[in-house]
Amino acid sequence: MNNKTNTKSPQDLYVGIDIGGTKCAIVLGDNAFNIYEKIFFETKVERGPEVIINEFIKNIHSFFERYDRKQFIKIGISCGGPLNSKKGLIKSPPNLPGWDNIPIVAILEKEFNIDVTIQNDANAGAIAEWMMGAGKGTQNMVFLTFGTGMGAGLILNGKIYSGTNDLGGEVGHLRLAQTGPIGFGKAGSFEGFCSGGGIAQLAKSTVKNKLENNIEVDFCNTLNEVDAITAKTVFTAALKGDAVALGIVKITAEYLGKGLALLIDILNPECIVIGSIYARNEALLKPLVYEVLKKEAIPEALEVCTIVPAKLGDKIGDYAALGVALH
Repeated sequence: MNNKTNTKSPQDLYVGIDIGGTKCAIVLGDNAFNIYEKIFFETKVERGPEVIINEFIKNIHSFFERYDRKQFIKIGISCGGPLNSKKGLIKSPPNLPGWDNIPIVAILEKEFNIDVTIQNDANAGAIAEWMMGAGKGTQNMVFLTFGTGMGAGLILNGKIYSGTNDLGGEVGHLRLAQTGPIGFGKAGSFEGFCSGGGIAQLAKSTVKNKLENNIEVDFCNTLNEVDAITAKTVFTAALKGDAVALGIVKITAEYLGKGLALLIDILNPECIVIGSIYARNEALLKPLVYEVLKKEAIPEALEVCTIVPAKLGDKIGDYAALGVALH
């Protein structure tokens, strides 16, 4: 599907590519994050990387029919990891089966003869929130995805920090407890306690235990309904004052606070921007998180750090891909 306007920019133009396991998007914009066109299509991963990349190529060529090719400066790609940003390789992301060491940067640079760069989606989200979102104007910022999983993008001293081999910011792997919900393949991890999947695990085990002990749970009446519980189920019930749901939220908030305290103590950021689940449920989570932070974080480091919900919402994928091209 192609959503476009007739506006032509006299400025330099940039292309952002957002590669997802379900949907892909291509955005055309300028250095002020104005988006002139967006093309999106279903990934259909079973088609394989060659067919999908050719669809990107075809759609980018269509931009050249409507805009002066000389205006195009750079292409930025946002994609789930693992990847190698220095070599421009996509390396077998779990949501993109068959994408094994795909040299996507080299493919697109050869096709279009312009610079191409790639970042994992957490880093790309950090760039977008830093350049135009909740972290704008900061030099040291942490962006936490807090969605299906828990990943981070780090802006340190005004630059994206990817680490030696693009594993900088994998905070979801931190073990915060010896046991607990599994995230990042590790029980008791930050992602286990603070992600959509992890919260669902925590809720299912909690509710199952109560029902097996003949304790009523208002938002789940029978054992047959347990498997359908999601993080959204929990927060919806918690907002209505459900005691069981509030207990689960309190556990998540406690470990979110512990994880944030580690980041604050180690990185001393000005700002931590948190997306998705936190952004939608800040009123519930924030007071509980700060209770933990006041006990766990270095006071002087906590004092200079603001913790805010992500600002870009559902549009972050578009701005993230464009931000990679602009950064």
